[in-house]
Amino acid sequence: MNKSELVSAIAKRADVPSATVDQVLNGLQEELVEAITRGDKVAVPGLITVERGQRSARTGRNPQTGESIEIAAAHTAKVTAGSNLKKAAAAVPVN
Repeated sequence: MNKSELVSAIAKRADVPSATVDQVLNGLQEELVEAITRGDKVAVPGLITVERGQRSARTGRNPQTGESIEIAAAHTAKVTAGSNLKKAAAAVPVN
């Protein structure tokens, strides 16, 4: 599902104009980016948690040459599925 399909589905389910849903999703995106930048954690209980994580500096290896390289420390975005998403995924049979 891409963004336009998501906007249409939410608009239909909530009985609001697609333009309104699009504005809300854009606002959500902007707020998540700002929260991660500030180091804040954003949680929607049962759905999703987004927070900034940190990856320590480490020594890696170039797979082509085998040469050791230093990989700098970095911040990452950590996304964790909430209980409702986990239940929905677990309910789908594995083929």
